[in-house]
Formats: sequence, C-alpha cells, structure tokens
Amino acid sequence: MTYCMAIKLESGFIGIADTRITSGNATTTAKKVFTVNHANHSFFIMTSGLRSVRDKAITYFDEIIESEDKSFNKLYKAVNAFATQVKRVASEDKAALTESGFHFNLHSIVGGQLQDDREHKIYLLYPEGNWIEVSEGSPFVIIGNTGYGKPILDRTVKFNSSMKFALKAGFLSFDATRISSNDVDYPIDVLYYEKDSFKIVEKRYAKDELRDVSTFWSAKLSESVSSLPDEWTTKLMSSE
Repeated sequence: MTYCMAIKLESGFIGIADTRITSGNATTTAKKVFTVNHANHSFFIMTSGLRSVRDKAITYFDEIIESEDKSFNKLYKAVNAFATQVKRVASEDKAALTESGFHFNLHSIVGGQLQDDREHKIYLLYPEGNWIEVSEGSPFVIIGNTGYGKPILDRTVKFNSSMKFALKAGFLSFDATRISSNDVDYPIDVLYYEKDSFKIVEKRYAKDELRDVSTFWSAKLSESVSSLPDEWTTKLMSSE
C-alpha cells in the first residue's frame, strides 16, 4: 500500500509520500515522487498502485518531458499528457494484469505551477485518465491508504492554514497511518512549495529524525484523552 498526500494552501502547497513497497512477504524502499523543476515551471507527480505500472507510465512521460516540456504552459496540460501515458500503459498491460488477478489501479497526485497558471494547483488523476482539481473547500487529497490519516486533516487543515501548520498536520496524518498499517513506513519524501516561486523544495526524512515528534504527539494525545469531560462516563459507571 502507499501513503501519498498533498495540501493546497493559499500560500503554497506541501506534500508527503512514504517509500515502502510491499510484494508478498518482502518489503523494499522506493521513491514515489517524480519532480520537475525548471525556470517558471515546477510540478510533481505522486503515485499509488502497482509499481510496474507506475514505472512504465513515468518512463513514457519522462520521454514526453524531454521533447515537449516547453509546450506545457499550464499544469492541466501536463496532467493531460501524463493521463495519456497512463491510458497507454492500460492499453498495453491491463488485460494481462487482469488475467493474472491484478488490478490496474494507478492513482496519481499532480501538483505545481507553470508559467501561465495564475496560481499553484493540485489534481487527482484516476486510473481511467480522468481527473479532478483540489479546491479551497477541500484542500487536501490522499492516495493509497486513506482511512487512518484523513480524520486529522479533516479536523485541522484549512485553505488559509499556514504552511508550517499544514506540514505538521500532514506529518501527523502520515504518522497515524504508519502506526495503524504495516505497509506504510519511513523514510518519507516531503515537498514544500511557496506560491509563485516556481521551485519545489524536496527533502527525505528518516524515522530517527522525526521520532521525537511522533513520541511527543502520542504523549499529548494520551493527555488529551485523560482530560476530556467525563460527566457522561460518570453517569454510566454510577448507574445501577
């Protein structure tokens, strides 16, 4: 499974992707983020799904970038170009995968800002090649293992949240998923983008670098549970 997440904010965006790859009983580490940083032209692709499908689609798209990248003046055009390569891989491999009992399940998050975009944008691309744009009303998107980390973002992150606040909430969302699922784990690749900067900053974090944050959050969460109003529990426990 996978945990990939991106949050669109008024001042920019952040993204987090785990690196664990599970195949049967074997686990390995692999990068799930593809980043392009050119002058006035920056975007990323995060993926969740079969690794072979992801690698093939990214390889095809990388060739498109080499020859046609300058023709993409808006991010949606790059998204459409990647969608074309996803559909190309589907036409080549989907039938064989289905026959072997696998699903063609490549979901992607594409985010960035190109020279003619008025603002940074984030898109969720489905395996069928269609997409939706992340909006202010629901400013984040998760692919892969979505159930454990989503409630934290639902309760905390808004479009006008600060980048630092969103980054902290995003990490807690990943950490909740990691704690509850054995197929999501460190290291994590973290993306940071300030509006109109046209430069995505990327850094990889190992478990030891963020262990204290995770431990601090666990302790605070336990303290918060203990301090919750308990009149309703008293009524229950004192009833005959």
